[in-house]
Amino acid sequence: MIIIGDLVTDVLVAHDGPLEIGSDTAAAITVRGGGQAANTAAWLAYAGRDVTLVAAVGDDPAGRERVAELTAAGVRCAVRTHAGTVTGCVVVLAGRHERTMITDRGAALRLDPADVVAAIAAAGSGHLHLSGYPLLHEESRPAGLAALAAAAERGLTTSVDAASAAPLRRAGAAAFLRWVRGADLLLCNADEADVLAGPGPAEEQAARLTDHIGNVVVKRGAAGAVWVARDGPLRSVTPARVPMVDSTGAGDAFAAGLLAAWCSGADPQAALAAGAALGAEAVARIGARPPV
Repeated sequence: MIIIGDLVTDVLVAHDGPLEIGSDTAAAITVRGGGQAANTAAWLAYAGRDVTLVAAVGDDPAGRERVAELTAAGVRCAVRTHAGTVTGCVVVLAGRHERTMITDRGAALRLDPADVVAAIAAAGSGHLHLSGYPLLHEESRPAGLAALAAAAERGLTTSVDAASAAPLRRAGAAAFLRWVRGADLLLCNADEADVLAGPGPAEEQAARLTDHIGNVVVKRGAAGAVWVARDGPLRSVTPARVPMVDSTGAGDAFAAGLLAAWCSGADPQAALAAGAALGAEAVARIGARPPV
């Protein structure tokens, strides 16, 4: 499986109470690897899948550390190092009930179309999963579009994660849906579904989005997820209740569990259950990655 997107450093700031604006807020702060695509790749490797990540980092210690972490986790890294730029970094403000991300995309904006096409050509067959982040930024959009085109040309199945509501809103729902039209599967959370399909119940949003993509999964956090296929039945899953430690990366783990099952021949119901199980494992630990 080929995963294309972002590899960054996460600075996770876990605070229990409200932020004390202009003063001090007590928090537990950790620094480790992140990025939607990289997290999904790490969870796929954890689930036993053969996975290659295509990404871009800066020529700096952070970039070397991020690649080393993923390699140790069992991910094959087709990651280009770009001189003269820094590895992307995200400050994640993780409160008890919400999470806010402050992002410096850095070298992720320099994802190269030639690199993604070469990785897809080398794979020959299988599945491509594209993080939506490359599509949501003008500098990296050519690489995202090249990935989808190359996968279609070579007959790979494809999935896209809608990534993040705010940049999705800036890019525009109509444009994004035009870019990903023809993909086999779209994953989005509740906020992203509101941007792409308008407000409403998750099953209705997913059904509207099947006008563009054959299969749509809307993730609803602790409420589970729904899967709607074009002209197919509704499937849904409600995850087991587990103590919440940190929700960072839970959606990426869910995507990895779902894709690992679906690409191995599981039906949508079983794939949803596999995604929910891995997502539940993710929220029970600090950070966006599985244990190595």
